[in-house]
Amino acid sequence: MALVDKHKIKRERLDRICEGIRPQITKGPLHPRPMVALLHGCDCTVDMPILKDLATVAFCDAQSRQEIHENVLNGAMGTMMYHTITLTREVSEEFCLWLLLLHDDVDIKAAGELVIAVCNIPSAAMEETADSTICHILNMYWRNTWLYQALREGTWGQSVEQIREVASGAACVGWETLGLIGFGGTQQAFAVPAKTFGFSVIFYNLYLQDGIEGSLGMQRVFTLQDLLCQSDCVSLHCNLNEYNHHLINDFTIKQMRQGAFLVNAVRGGLVDGKAFAHSLKEGRIQGAALDVNESEPFNFAQSPLKDAPNLIFTPHTACNSQQVSLEMMEAAATEIHRAITGRLPGSLRNCVNKEFFVTSALWSVADQQAIHSGIVGIPVTHNLPTVAHPSQSPSPNQPTKHGDNQEHPNEKLQRMPADYHSDTLGKKRQ
Repeated sequence: MALVDKHKIKRERLDRICEGIRPQITKGPLHPRPMVALLHGCDCTVDMPILKDLATVAFCDAQSRQEIHENVLNGAMGTMMYHTITLTREVSEEFCLWLLLLHDDVDIKAAGELVIAVCNIPSAAMEETADSTICHILNMYWRNTWLYQALREGTWGQSVEQIREVASGAACVGWETLGLIGFGGTQQAFAVPAKTFGFSVIFYNLYLQDGIEGSLGMQRVFTLQDLLCQSDCVSLHCNLNEYNHHLINDFTIKQMRQGAFLVNAVRGGLVDGKAFAHSLKEGRIQGAALDVNESEPFNFAQSPLKDAPNLIFTPHTACNSQQVSLEMMEAAATEIHRAITGRLPGSLRNCVNKEFFVTSALWSVADQQAIHSGIVGIPVTHNLPTVAHPSQSPSPNQPTKHGDNQEHPNEKLQRMPADYHSDTLGKKRQ
């Protein structure tokens, strides 16, 4: 179906809504089965028990827009996809969707204006991400990755002096200061074991209630500059939004301690790759561990980081445990179940672009059954099945001005709305 035809169909549905005309009911099933597409792989053992009685489930392992089948673009009511697919406005316009579940990398405002509800799973993998971040930090301090590389490359020293040279830079974490930018649920799960290893933990988050630092035995700072200049290791834990894109850049790197470490296992867009690579090469940042990159899938050979020393890089796997994969698939399928049996966007638990729906004149008067002719009002005659799986499952308050007194890009962080929460990507605190 041509792109213009899909938009014409969607517009005709909305026109009928505004005119108060309900679609004609014909003989046969009142609600034909909608199609749901799973683009995160070919394992649908978790999704099928939840969706099989309500929808036709199609699945494939799509890593880019080009690998998505035309039937999905033209006919799927909802889809689940991972972060390897970036959805700009142009890509979103190709879908004939009402519901989209994914990790991130989507223009949520454009999706809302196109009447596409976007959902995520914000509470998943807190412990896994915390454990992975701790692992990265200890690896940097003890230089295990580089010692292993030296062993494989045959540069392992025979004398004590040679061994010391290979292990140069290894350090004990005791009494080191670990600075956390952002402090939501994941960060609290991470900070407690960090203290156990001997770190003195400080954090920067303007939007948490007063006194929480005392209950956790940590210190709170109230400017980004204070955190950067006090920390031996800086770990990023904030969400990514328009206010903190490239939070770590040439300007903020110069505020860090000489020889500090940097860890980022949350959002690649928080770090300016070119400035970061330059700081590694010149030694201003002693070492870094990354699990994310601003553009994914990541081509390391074409990255400014390809020649950067003292870098640990994992392919966005900080939350990739078997348990959390099952939990995320179950949560995503359950959210689609809510969409099919309820009303959009109100029935959705984790819709991140609801604000763009409620401000839309067309959506505010929309008759959901006209929009979802065939997916709204399906009677639920059974409870959700239980899926079996293992039991374990952003800126300075007093920013520095440069010569011409123009506003530095980081100063706009000061205007971040107070209802942004550090642990929920692009989503406002309820």
